[in-house]
Amino acid sequence: MRIGFIGLGNMGGPMSLNLLAAGHTVTVHDVREEAAAEHVARGARWAASPAELAEHSDTVITMLPTPRHVERVMLGEGGLLAAMAEGSTWIDMSTSVPAVADRVRALADERGIRVLDAPVSGMAHGARAGTLQIFVGADPEDAARQRPVLEAMGDPERILHVGPHGTGYAVKLMINMLWFCHLVATSEVLAVGARAGVDLEVLHRSLVASPANSNFLQNDALSVLNNGDYDESFAMALACKDLGLAIDLAREVGVPVELSAVVEQIYRRGKAVFGDLAGEMIPMKLYEDVAGIELRLPAREASGTPGQVRP
Repeated sequence: MRIGFIGLGNMGGPMSLNLLAAGHTVTVHDVREEAAAEHVARGARWAASPAELAEHSDTVITMLPTPRHVERVMLGEGGLLAAMAEGSTWIDMSTSVPAVADRVRALADERGIRVLDAPVSGMAHGARAGTLQIFVGADPEDAARQRPVLEAMGDPERILHVGPHGTGYAVKLMINMLWFCHLVATSEVLAVGARAGVDLEVLHRSLVASPANSNFLQNDALSVLNNGDYDESFAMALACKDLGLAIDLAREVGVPVELSAVVEQIYRRGKAVFGDLAGEMIPMKLYEDVAGIELRLPAREASGTPGQVRP
């Protein structure tokens, strides 16, 4: 299949390489031409613009930082949509919002261009391994037709058709919102317990053995607790963006989210203190600093493997 891929960052770069490895004919574009060097070396075509990319693609995938970037690429001057052929397909795998895709689809439907939202979870290591979880919002027929493309980038058992247009975006935002809430709650509990004199190893094992256990506590938190790794592969600027989008969606559908709003402010404080490029788990350091305790497990527990599920 002729596939165009726009956005060759930490996620999009390896995702598009996996499409090449699966035997697809791939054309790539990014604002940084150097990001495509490995792709071109492996046989991809470089396109100097989204419009040029559309000329060589039956299916176009975007993996971009924000809804604003998606809208600019799709609908801006010299944008992708105007250059796409009738009957072609656009798959947006960015963490975005339904409103942008709705504006694109209103114009795309007139020309028979199919639209899918298919954001992902699994972080950069999942993108490299081709084991991403993918949440597809689309007509069932379109989702089935594009499944071989998605399987080149994701775990076939975890590629989920979650409903009509927009639901993929919504599911991804809710996953992110819950994960960030888990992180803040876990940070508070560990900092308070350790400051109260409980051995951190004992506290962690007790929580894991209790009804309060979670995947974050048992797996994801280990990157900090074992290694002091706050996961710079996903920057705080993006984490705050995702939280803001999730809360905007809640406001749009009329559901109050007081807890998530507080979590967003904690994340924004972390970004203000440690910078836009600090890792997404840096709020744990906020609590370490307040408690005056570095939350680290003994080296003998370092055999645990972080099992992060986020992008």
